[in-house]
Amino acid sequence: MEQYLLPVLAWLEHSGRFIFPTLIALWMAVGDLRTRRIPNRLTLGTALAGLAVRGLTDGLAGLGDGLLGLVAGFSLLFGFYLMGGMGAGDVKALAALGTWLGLRLTLFLFLYMALAGGLLVLAYLWWRGLLTARLKRLGSWLLSWILLRPHGGGAGKVPGSGQPAEKPEGVPYAVALAVGMAVLCWQQLFRS
Repeated sequence: MEQYLLPVLAWLEHSGRFIFPTLIALWMAVGDLRTRRIPNRLTLGTALAGLAVRGLTDGLAGLGDGLLGLVAGFSLLFGFYLMGGMGAGDVKALAALGTWLGLRLTLFLFLYMALAGGLLVLAYLWWRGLLTARLKRLGSWLLSWILLRPHGGGAGKVPGSGQPAEKPEGVPYAVALAVGMAVLCWQQLFRS
């Protein structure tokens, strides 16, 4: 029996580091789609579990790498949160997953998540019928910036109308995080 169990345990030691956070990221994405929130207990539990697993499997070096992943995940998205482009749950979710991945893989997750997020935002704007208007607004802003002229009718107003701009509904960015985590998991598990 032991001859069959050892390969399974060896596979879980390597693969569990990627499968479990991928499953958690999918859980976060489903919750974000349903409620537009990622619960603090889920991100805190994910972070604590990641640090525990890294500490138990890789010792102090793994624990240190997990802490660096946490700091990197938080730092990479915190500026976007301050600018209003991302929710606090998204920031905490990347930080929590960073504990499982460590510094280097958290940076890769951020890149994959950013690509998936860009596609998600474009699809969302297209689906809502806002893509053309947003692209025109971006083109006007770029042209104004190039010509060094002020653009639009002021911050928070729809250009030319004098009316306040409506606050757009948030995009469930945990979906992009889950896609990025799935790509990273696939890459790590099936690399040559």
